[in-house]
Amino acid sequence: MEATDRDLFARSIGHAVAAGSGSALDDALGALGWHEALAEDPRTAVSVLFELIGAGGAGGARSSALAAVLGHGLGLASAAAAGLVLPRPGRADPPGRLDHDRLAVHGLTTALRADRSALLVAAAGRDGVVVAEVSVGDLTLRAVDGVAPRMDLVEVTGTDVPHTVGDDLPPDRWAGAVALARLAVGHELVGTSQKMLELARQHALERVQFDRPIGSFQAVRHRLADTLVAVEAGDATLQAAWEEGSPEAASVAKAVAGRGARTAARHCQQVLAGMGFTGEHEFHHCVRRALVLDQLFGAAATLTREFGGQLLATRQLPALPPL
Repeated sequence: MEATDRDLFARSIGHAVAAGSGSALDDALGALGWHEALAEDPRTAVSVLFELIGAGGAGGARSSALAAVLGHGLGLASAAAAGLVLPRPGRADPPGRLDHDRLAVHGLTTALRADRSALLVAAAGRDGVVVAEVSVGDLTLRAVDGVAPRMDLVEVTGTDVPHTVGDDLPPDRWAGAVALARLAVGHELVGTSQKMLELARQHALERVQFDRPIGSFQAVRHRLADTLVAVEAGDATLQAAWEEGSPEAASVAKAVAGRGARTAARHCQQVLAGMGFTGEHEFHHCVRRALVLDQLFGAAATLTREFGGQLLATRQLPALPPL
């Protein structure tokens, strides 16, 4: 996508994210042609939308876009992919298990539309991964109200669920879809980290102690600088992962973005001090969102450990990403 087209696209998506959430945002994205952009230019569609969602702060938008990204990686039609069940937190394996035609489901969905009567579930069976269609009425749905209730996550579970099975997926299709979803979550983590940094920066400029803005103190500046480095590292690693194009690069990028978000949360909380804990301030909602995002499709600590295990097992370093 050309630079001018990308700017126009980003402004249009920005207006949609600012104006609505949930089904309203889904409808707006459909009207703006985001799904077509996802098919033609995944890098632009994913990076623009998810960074804007992450930068929304306390009122961060909710949509089925992450499911659509995962579905795009699986080769599903955009309309059907919006109802795809995601893996549960901390996991990146298919949320369904198919054993002798008995389907068990344990996963997540986001911004479940009231008019949606069926969901798609990627299920691991003896012969690989298949996509099954199930009725919402045959599943148990539970709103996840824990760390980040404003994300509108819904736990989806079921045992021996009636289903209709589609075609088998190619052997590497699930890994490729997870890689694309990890990039999307990584961009949302970067957007959330940028929002936390902006909130801390504004506070450092406005908060006065000893007749001076606290932003003039070296200790505060160091924390903000370390946060900026962490955010930029996450963004740079994501860009390199898009260029490199492998699941391993996407895994590393997601891990770096997740670690950067935790760094941002730690340093910016120190700058904001008690103000960041108050219900009136949006910072703690950003932290909550970052903690949940870090868990989606594998936490930073888990991905780092898995990547290290692969290096030890293969005794080979991956190719250097383009710099």
